[in-house]
Amino acid sequence: MRTQSRLRPPRAALAAAAAGTLLAPLLSGCWTGAGGAGSGGDSLNVLMVNNPQMVTLQKLTAAHFTRDTGIEVNFTVLPENDVRDKISQDFANQAGQYDVATLSNYEIPIYARNGWLEEMDSYVAGDRAYDERDILEPMRQSLTGDDGKLYGQPFYGESSFLMYRKDVFAREGLTMPARPTWRQVADLAAKADGAEPGMKGICLRGLPGWGEVMAPLTTVVNTFGGTWFDEDWNARLDSPEWEKATKFYVDLVREHGESGAAQAGFAECLNNMTQGKVAMWYDATSAAGSLESAGSPVRGKVGYAPAPVEKTESSGWLYTWAWGIQNASRNPDDAWKFVSWASGKEYEELVGDEIGWSDVPAGKRASTYAHPAYRAEAAAFQETTKEAIERARPNDPGVQPRPAPGIQFVGIPEFTDLGTRVSQEISAAIAGRQSVESALRKSQQLAEEIAEEYEGR
Repeated sequence: MRTQSRLRPPRAALAAAAAGTLLAPLLSGCWTGAGGAGSGGDSLNVLMVNNPQMVTLQKLTAAHFTRDTGIEVNFTVLPENDVRDKISQDFANQAGQYDVATLSNYEIPIYARNGWLEEMDSYVAGDRAYDERDILEPMRQSLTGDDGKLYGQPFYGESSFLMYRKDVFAREGLTMPARPTWRQVADLAAKADGAEPGMKGICLRGLPGWGEVMAPLTTVVNTFGGTWFDEDWNARLDSPEWEKATKFYVDLVREHGESGAAQAGFAECLNNMTQGKVAMWYDATSAAGSLESAGSPVRGKVGYAPAPVEKTESSGWLYTWAWGIQNASRNPDDAWKFVSWASGKEYEELVGDEIGWSDVPAGKRASTYAHPAYRAEAAAFQETTKEAIERARPNDPGVQPRPAPGIQFVGIPEFTDLGTRVSQEISAAIAGRQSVESALRKSQQLAEEIAEEYEGR
């Protein structure tokens, strides 16, 4: 396995990133926020995604963190695509408008490489109460830079697994293997198709987007023996393994998947599973909280199995929304105090006591999965989720060495554009507008353009 230190973006990529083009859309000029003013004194500016867990954090901050520390926190909360754009603009230019931002394990190693983030090792060393050793190892590893230093702390994390209607399986005489293969899943999907009026066998994302259809599909490609690039940066989307995996995925969703699959993403599949329109769903472990919530029609009816495999021992992805401190922050010490509080054990206790243990931002700490209250609330899925995260291998997710880290993505700045363009081709194949062979032929050409920038490095 090649180490991450080998991953050195070409000058063109670094120049684009420095101009704020790391993540699309592109930045057309120097952006400095509201008059270029950052935080000052005992205050912080935090930019974060508008996911439910972050909204809960926003509600609890003033009455707890600010009360205890005297540090006021000014939140800017935006939808995912918008927050990524604004973060890339502010951090790429080191404008200093925001001290802290929510970043994923895709962005953090790239941002760290470009010098946009404050390293956190020194803060962790001086904050024994934070208990860094309690953070699950794959999460810690995915937020580490090329230099071996930490540049992010997880707020919550997820992997992927297979969800299925155990009541439907029992009635139909179907058995979910303890560790299913994709071939077994396809067979079960065919048998469960039509088990109830209007019910399809499985839901799989088909919506275009590097974080939509390409996330689950890439895990299938990995376990079928494929890879986006080999260790020498040769594009491999035209390989037999890629074609076999993609054809399997497309055929499965076309034959036994949800209606309108080419426009179905996470939200649509969650809705289909909740409403009893599908018997199985392969997706993020974070979905289980919604399926088991108090108002869910399928609460108590869903079983959870590891991500299906073929040639690998595991295949679940790894994702986290984490906190990063901008290198240009005027208040890095106060920023760490916020990060330490927001990702600490005491915060999870606070959410559990005041909001409910089903709302705890889990997926990052071993202690969460040992907590009696959480174990009781999340009994149906918490062990399978923890195992999925612990078995994830972001630096070695397939059967061959990789030139860059990542399970459901390739950890290079260009992947957001490449993954999105390839996803459009795959989605078109799912919709029946072109063949898988045609989709992969076009995708290979796109990947080769990226490979040319990296070959020989």
